[in-house]
Amino acid sequence: MGVVALAVWLLWSGIYEPLIVGLGLASCLSVILICRRMGILDDEGVPVHLSLGLLSYVPWLIWAILKSNVDVARRILSPSLPISPRLIRVKPNQKTDLGRVVYANSITLTPGTVTCDADGAEFVIHALTKEAADDVVAGAMNQRVTRLESAS
Repeated sequence: MGVVALAVWLLWSGIYEPLIVGLGLASCLSVILICRRMGILDDEGVPVHLSLGLLSYVPWLIWAILKSNVDVARRILSPSLPISPRLIRVKPNQKTDLGRVVYANSITLTPGTVTCDADGAEFVIHALTKEAADDVVAGAMNQRVTRLESAS
């Protein structure tokens, strides 16, 4: 968190004189110490442990988002293609709250699906089409997020 805070401070300040950089370093260190004392620094607040796993997950997610974008756009532009909205329930395999949040947000980022409710034991997902619902139920994203979570 300290490296990120200092990098953001340096980029936003745009002043690189020794005195100003020293004061910026001191202020970033003060913020980190205050956050630590408050107990808000943890693995979920600063998930650095997911960094390596994200290198493979993010490109896969981007590809899934692009494919879903094309599918939804085709259905909008071709009214003859079926739209069959439905609510489905899936059980997430993730062990941590962070893993479940990543999974729920990944579903919502993918056009045609939205996580409506996430109570830990199961998610309620709205899917625009039967195919989108089948993709969620098949569990490829669920497995990938579980692998991302366990890569830490």
